[in-house]
Amino acid sequence: MTNGDQLTFVVFLIHALKEAWGVGAPKVYSLLKKSGALDKYIVPFYDVLHTCGKNYLVEDITGYLADRGYAT
Repeated sequence: MTNGDQLTFVVFLIHALKEAWGVGAPKVYSLLKKSGALDKYIVPFYDVLHTCGKNYLVEDITGYLADRGYAT
């Protein structure tokens, strides 16, 4: 994490995903970390991703995980 804006975005995204998936925040964080989505996609591409809408982000991250064999 390089700055507060990125941290705020990651927290927002975790809460959006937990609502969409009906699971707890620890499970979401674990999936994002284990799959590499957090360190290889969300944080590096923060500049683009933070401009997208909530629904798009949920679909995008869900697809990212599915493509890598992680069930949500």
